[in-house]
Amino acid sequence: MAGQEKLTQLRARRIALAAQGFAARRPAGRVERRHLLRLAGQIGLFQIDSVNVAQRAQYMPAFSRLGAYDTAVLDRAQSRRPRALFEYWAHEASLLPVEMEPLLRWRMERAREGRGIYSGLATFGRERRAAIDAVLREVARNGPLTAADIDGHRGASGWWEWSEPKRALEWLFWAGLVTTHSRGANFERLYDLPERVLPPHIMARPTPSPADAQRKLMEIAAKAHGVATASDLRDYFRLAPDDAHPRVDELVEEGVLIPVTVKGWAKQAYLHRDARLPRKVDARALLAPFDPLIWERSRAERLFDFRYRIEIYTPAEKRVYGYYVFPFVLGERIVARVDLKADRQGGALQVQSAFAEDNAPPETAAELYRELALMAGWLGLDRTEIRDRGNLAPQLKVAAFV
Repeated sequence: MAGQEKLTQLRARRIALAAQGFAARRPAGRVERRHLLRLAGQIGLFQIDSVNVAQRAQYMPAFSRLGAYDTAVLDRAQSRRPRALFEYWAHEASLLPVEMEPLLRWRMERAREGRGIYSGLATFGRERRAAIDAVLREVARNGPLTAADIDGHRGASGWWEWSEPKRALEWLFWAGLVTTHSRGANFERLYDLPERVLPPHIMARPTPSPADAQRKLMEIAAKAHGVATASDLRDYFRLAPDDAHPRVDELVEEGVLIPVTVKGWAKQAYLHRDARLPRKVDARALLAPFDPLIWERSRAERLFDFRYRIEIYTPAEKRVYGYYVFPFVLGERIVARVDLKADRQGGALQVQSAFAEDNAPPETAAELYRELALMAGWLGLDRTEIRDRGNLAPQLKVAAFV
């Protein structure tokens, strides 16, 4: 397209880092609720994941951008009044600002029709509606409840198979007829009716048309990216191509998105009209595998020349870097990656491997150790233990004694 602005990879990277909150300084004092909610509004969501090898995914983006904070503040924002966050399917299961709930009602309505959900759950919704209605009545009478609070929660083959009440609750959750009240000690959801969880002013808001809601979601994704392809934008909230691509054209016509070219990118890119281009980014951050800066792996390669794959499901002997690997951002680049595990009984943050990227500057080990020490303290661990695996491990051990 003639006349488009051309961005270098470095400019695109700076735009992306700024859009994701890495160009701002961390708060000088205590991280408060307002800081967390401002960040949630900026990046749109915190992805939830049950893996707790080092720290659960939903807590990490705030640590990566704001530094050490009391995770109870985030918990209270989603589980106590005045609630500011709610849980629903976005990129995956996610915590989102409550103001976004109306934007996802179209997805809930489709789920009630068996669209956009797992095929087995859709079949269950059609064939077992009486059971679903019975579970909904139980939640209405006695909620908040876990699946285990409802009789018959054990599956026919034991704990590894979803029971009928569990499947009913999952269908109801997709359909927006129940929502997460809070999470229990073992991370299990407590379900309740939306009208007893979400703020009344949110429930009273009119439901936008699917097209209007999808356009707004794409705009939120564009602000969170700064610059991105259409595929990047639709992936942020997992929109189908038929829902997302027309919205891109509409946002271009409105002037919200500006078509640009990025050197090295094969596909058309779009710049959000309010995107910041800092002269320099001086970040230092450990990124969880499900951080929105890197969760779209092809985009991470385009921005940072960084190939990243999570190896949880790879057999141990075939893993290249480790089980649960955190990329490390220093300045404007991803310069290293570390496989981390929190040994809570032993009081140590274990660095099971540490690898430097080809572009890693000499200060990488020292700066990485500072961030690891900060993370260990945040997790309530006394020390950092560094194993021998990885080309950066020897330098990291030295940095621990400097």
